[in-house]
Amino acid sequence: MASETRSGLWRPIALGLAAVMAAAGVAAVGQAASHGAARPAGATGCPGDNGGITLSPGFCASVFADDLGHVRHMAFGPGGVLYVNTWSGQYYGNGPVPAGGFLIALKDANGDGKADQVTRFGQTQAQGDKGGTGVAVYKGYVYAEANDRIVRYRIGAGGVPGGEPETVLSGMPLTGDHPMHPFVIDPRGRIFVDMGTATNACQARNRQPGVPGQTPCTEKQTRGGTWLYDANKLGQVFSAGQRYASGIRNGEGFAFDGAGRLFVTQQGRDQLIQDWPKLYPDVKHATELPAEEVMRVVRGADYGWPECYYDQFQKRLVLAPEYGGDGGKTVGVCARRMGPVAAFPGHWAPNDMTFYKAAAFPAPYRGGVFIAFHGSWNRAPEPQQGYDVVYQPMSNGRPAGRYVVFANGFAGAHKDPGGAAHRPSGLVVGPHGALYIADDVKGRIWKVTWHGGAGVSAIAPAASTGSAAPSPPARAPEYSLPVPPGSSQAQVEAGERLFNARTCTGCHGQGAKGTPLGPDLTAGKWIWSDGSLAGIRATIDKGVATPKTYRSPMPPKGGAQLSESELNEVAAYVWAVGHQGK
Repeated sequence: MASETRSGLWRPIALGLAAVMAAAGVAAVGQAASHGAARPAGATGCPGDNGGITLSPGFCASVFADDLGHVRHMAFGPGGVLYVNTWSGQYYGNGPVPAGGFLIALKDANGDGKADQVTRFGQTQAQGDKGGTGVAVYKGYVYAEANDRIVRYRIGAGGVPGGEPETVLSGMPLTGDHPMHPFVIDPRGRIFVDMGTATNACQARNRQPGVPGQTPCTEKQTRGGTWLYDANKLGQVFSAGQRYASGIRNGEGFAFDGAGRLFVTQQGRDQLIQDWPKLYPDVKHATELPAEEVMRVVRGADYGWPECYYDQFQKRLVLAPEYGGDGGKTVGVCARRMGPVAAFPGHWAPNDMTFYKAAAFPAPYRGGVFIAFHGSWNRAPEPQQGYDVVYQPMSNGRPAGRYVVFANGFAGAHKDPGGAAHRPSGLVVGPHGALYIADDVKGRIWKVTWHGGAGVSAIAPAASTGSAAPSPPARAPEYSLPVPPGSSQAQVEAGERLFNARTCTGCHGQGAKGTPLGPDLTAGKWIWSDGSLAGIRATIDKGVATPKTYRSPMPPKGGAQLSESELNEVAAYVWAVGHQGK
């Protein structure tokens, strides 16, 4: 076990406490808002800045822990210990990872609202581990996704797991677009685990324009659905025969409601506009398609991928263009697929959800579901969105009114994968009713508590932080990018504007600094050409069908439908950022 110790198994760490002022006019109550000291009667608002986020009126946040690595999902165990799984590898640009195991146990021992005891455990990067997303607690064990396995560690003294991992399930698929395996365990010990798809829409050439989907989609035998296993058995091996439900492209977040019904989020498919522009001429409308979904998971059900996607404006599943769809008019086989129970704007990327079953929040916030949206990359030329947490009221397994954005401001000034300060990735409700929100950029965890008054009759949204497209990085007036031979400064400047306004920034980030989806072009390292203007132009023009170092391919012209002059301008800009300072 790799741990951080100073006295015993735990090492206190200093973390900043933060919170925001609640909405004016909401009176506080003289009761404890969280584990720890009660707030004085008549007190209003909260100290601090809420850890940089904005919440619905009456709620406050503090930073429970920080700088933990790429935190994904979380689970509470006995004694108020919070277990989190963190991830590494290609998805995060292969950057450095914290020393020790990828699993972490955290505890607020003195009740001040922040983790003062933090221990890393489990196998390390040096042992070949890369961490993962899923984590759960069941019968005295912490269960966690690690590479292609689900393993478990027995919880020891003080809540810290130790010893070597026991393998519960192995052989899960790791290739392609969605190598993560979130899971949940029910009281009977049934493990429901997601096997995300390897492709966007089951095309023979993934994410390439005009390429039809494969029929049959053989990938669907082992990907794109929920699989069922037993938490009480060791040595299980992944197989197609254990599939529980299918047609789910990327089910990142599982949760049970108060009646024990299982739900899962789905991240909808990408690139309708980029791959099929003639079918989606209304770009502004089509950036919202398809919907992000919450589905009730039923044994044997098929939820539509890859043949179908959910159009939230028509409130129905429609045929995907890879399978003969015509831009949303035809339903076809989708009439026999199961639709979602709730739908949200396209490309927000739901990463986790949790039903609120505690009593610490006011009545309108009980029984519904909180959903963490990781944030979009595929909404260009419209501004990217998501990067927030919403609350969806629910009743008897169905929506009970419109959702509200419960928490936002995570991304900061740049709502894009490369520039976002934080991206919500995990949610869990603590033993005293607080909501914990995890971030997988810097590894921050917020603790959200209620500090408002009694008599709240309805949910209310957080104040908006805006969704305007971020500006490109500012440069000093005297500084200019180099100009490639045969081009002009005007072309470089035009290329910069196009790069930041089209789909390029979705993968390469503002200023071409790179994201988990695409390389840093300012590094000047060229894999697909010699770095000449002609070579860069040819790479953009043809696309990258089989990436060498990243998960997903790049369609021709980056999926941006560039004209010849625009292609020249973007190539000039990419050459310029790759040669600056040389």
